[in-house]
Amino acid sequence: MQIHPLITDSKDLAALCERLARSAWVAIDTEFMRENTYWPELCLVQIADQHEAAAIDPKAPGLDLTPLLDLMVNNEDVLKVFHAGGQDLEIIYNLTGKTPHPLFDTQIAAMALGLGEQIGYGNLVDAWMGVTLDKGARFTDWARRPLDKRQIDYAIGDVTYLIQIFPMMLEKLRATGRGDWLDDEMERIGEPSNYENLPEEAWKRVRISSRKPDVLGRLKALAAWRETEARDKNIPRGRIVKDETLADMASHPPRHQDDLGKVRGLSASWKSNDIGRRLMQALEQAQPLSREEMPERDPKRPGLGKDGALVADLLKLLLKIRAKEIDVAARLIARTDDVEMLAAGVREGLCILEGWRFEQFGRDALDLVEGRLAFTVVEGKLLMTRT
Repeated sequence: MQIHPLITDSKDLAALCERLARSAWVAIDTEFMRENTYWPELCLVQIADQHEAAAIDPKAPGLDLTPLLDLMVNNEDVLKVFHAGGQDLEIIYNLTGKTPHPLFDTQIAAMALGLGEQIGYGNLVDAWMGVTLDKGARFTDWARRPLDKRQIDYAIGDVTYLIQIFPMMLEKLRATGRGDWLDDEMERIGEPSNYENLPEEAWKRVRISSRKPDVLGRLKALAAWRETEARDKNIPRGRIVKDETLADMASHPPRHQDDLGKVRGLSASWKSNDIGRRLMQALEQAQPLSREEMPERDPKRPGLGKDGALVADLLKLLLKIRAKEIDVAARLIARTDDVEMLAAGVREGLCILEGWRFEQFGRDALDLVEGRLAFTVVEGKLLMTRT
């Protein structure tokens, strides 16, 4: 495989992308910094096919990333391969408003091949290639220039090994008949709405005990204000106001800007500065949450009760047994919400009652809750029997 020098020139990048566009698949990874910013700061992009690999410096003066972004989000003929690609997809979405498609995530594929729920890249390379990666450059400052050879070599390794591992994984998935199991998971992680950060939806990520419409209305207004402030200043939202302080002000709103100086978690200067004034304006404009917007008391989880909780525990035991039998990560088969909903009597809209999940787990899970399957212990071994 040819490893190119660091790409900093638009002409070189366009030529590379033109060649890669003829490949069946490419491996992609990014290096970024986000500790001190609202938007992740893209510092390096690594990309490879079976013939060549390169690191691209998005911070190079005048570098036009358009050919690279077009390859990622507008080329449906090239499969984009990531490992644990959620944050990579977020960055691409922020730059384009789209996510790569079609895509393949080797961390998710590893779940179907019995390699655990969240295998790291280093362990993946070790398992498939027998290579121990040098992680010394992992936590370096990727925004600092110039990048040294060790950093670039480390970063390139994230795609040169991935491009070799992917076809091996694909072959094993085909041999085991599990390739189709991953289709809906890949579509799920590639859904663009996963990466939206709408200010008007930000309140849903803040924990608060109150269910009063006026309190939640204030929380919605404050969370949207904080999101806008953080975006405008490009700093983490927690640097504006922490969640606990936001929830406290929603529950016990200050009446006047002078009162902000007494709010725990806020600087005393807010009682007279512009950001304090904007916070008070957000509070003054807050409206009680409408009935349609009110969250369910326990979203997606009908009341289990004591007996239902016991049934859910039995289902989780069954899930653990089934996952071990077929050597698949339990999380790929079913999530806790679905198991608890089945235990609570829900029968519609559960993914475990459809497709391969029904064949591998859902049918037995349904039989268990409806009394057609039972656990027994024979010679010290836990077995399932039909009743």
